Amino acid sequence: MLLNLLINLKIFLETIRCFPHLVLLLIHPNRAVIKADIKRWQKESNIEMGTTRSFLFLMGFLKEYRNLFYHRIGILGRIISIICPKMASLFIHTPKIGEGLYIQHGFATIISAHSIGKNCWINQQVTIGWDDKGGRPVIGDNVTINCGAKVIGGVTIGNNVTIGAGTVVVKDIPDNCTVVGSKAFIIKKNGVRMRTEL
Repeated sequence: MLLNLLINLKIFLETIRCFPHLVLLLIHPNRAVIKADIKRWQKESNIEMGTTRSFLFLMGFLKEYRNLFYHRIGILGRIISIICPKMASLFIHTPKIGEGLYIQHGFATIISAHSIGKNCWINQQVTIGWDDKGGRPVIGDNVTINCGAKVIGGVTIGNNVTIGAGTVVVKDIPDNCTVVGSKAFIIKKNGVRMRTEL
């Protein structure tokens, strides 16, 4: 009871603080993608509220979501992030990100892919970025990148891929695979267990 009262009070205060954010949620050209993000975050964070209240909850309690929201709205995000600060150790420098990206924790994470598909999940201390040749990853749909993983260079990560914690990926990964290891190898493909180097 008291917890619900405090959450409702926090959401009320966020309504005042995040009024410009609410306006952008309603009028921004990218609002359909932003609403799809909210829906995904509602699901993964067990938030049982309407879209607007969930948005205020996310802005108030989950700084990782703020970073994603500001990325979605572009230059306006840099301006209004003064009101509701971003997570300082989460960097998103990917021009094309499909709807439904979920960033769990997000601490010490750099997301600098060429593109990311729909409904991906990225954990803390992940590095996705450039190699010395100037290439950066293309990540498909429904990809999960677990904590501490590194995905480097001009690699292509297929759809429905899970990259295990601490895995280093410097080669392409086909669809429907789970990879682990400091020199990544496939441990599952199309539901069949195996051990195949990339």
